[in-house]
Amino acid sequence: MPMMCRGQRELAFMLSEVEVQVQRLILKQRHWTFTSFTQNRPMPQTKAVIDLGTNTFHLLIAEVTPAGGVKEIYRERIFVKLASEGIQLIGAAPLARGINALIHFRKVLDEYNCHHLSAIGTAALRTAANGAFFIRQAKEATNIDIELISGDKEARLITRGVLSALPPLEEKVLIMDIGGGSTEYIIADGERVYWRQSFPIGVSVLHNGFHTSDPISANEKGQLRDHLAETTKPLQEALQRFPTQHLAGAAGTFDVLADLLRDHSAPNHPTSHRLNMAGFPEFHDQVVASTLNERLALPGVPAQRVDMIVVAMILLDFTLKLAKIERVTVSDWAMKEGVLIG
Repeated sequence: MPMMCRGQRELAFMLSEVEVQVQRLILKQRHWTFTSFTQNRPMPQTKAVIDLGTNTFHLLIAEVTPAGGVKEIYRERIFVKLASEGIQLIGAAPLARGINALIHFRKVLDEYNCHHLSAIGTAALRTAANGAFFIRQAKEATNIDIELISGDKEARLITRGVLSALPPLEEKVLIMDIGGGSTEYIIADGERVYWRQSFPIGVSVLHNGFHTSDPISANEKGQLRDHLAETTKPLQEALQRFPTQHLAGAAGTFDVLADLLRDHSAPNHPTSHRLNMAGFPEFHDQVVASTLNERLALPGVPAQRVDMIVVAMILLDFTLKLAKIERVTVSDWAMKEGVLIG
């Protein structure tokens, strides 16, 4: 390599310094562009919600976008059956099951480093005389603050979650969320909510009150249907004002039906499923006529649901006939997702 004189070396040094400055400027411009892009584009938030239902406690951790998108990170369900000894007072065993479930959820939340948490108490904690005691015990054991919500707020959150999960609606829909302590009914479309109400006819309540024989007796079935007819008079009046033959179901029992009666000829949708109800009468009759051991042998019915699925089938059959339902869609989203996107 030829030797450079002093002037050439100084010129080369100056040029190299210029190149360094140019590279620094390029990198700085890239940083400005990236920073500007990320600052102008809202980033997803990691959020968690715990739904303290009467039968089950649910934990959902998800990334939530400002536009209302939900990307699931972690989901778990634990059957605690708070009302197994009655909904007016949570017994010692179900209370312990509930607290232990929350201790487990606390560990999961810590593992995922998730601090944005909403914990929602519903019918059992609203109704039980020691619901406030359970909430205090949960706070002491897990540092989880539980918000006890009204039945009306529960219905609003369910509405938000279900409507966000369904394809665009061209008609009114009757939303039904069958819980353990309560069942919510909402009449809505894509533009507005026409009517909503929470009723104390969850499957735990109905099971404890009307299903003592095995299988359920004809007398118990008659008493249960009479009770439903009397309790749901506001729903009957609402359906006269805002009729609809499309039912959108959420939670528990509908999850079972989505597996057993899914209409595979319907278009696929990521968060909802249309049912083929042609098989429902046979399934209903089989479940209602069966003993507990026979239901345990039924394919597609989770063992944790065999005790209360009888009254759930009677409640659903009552609703289908009351509203003259012709089409049923199952929503994968309900109250939890309604909390997350709110």
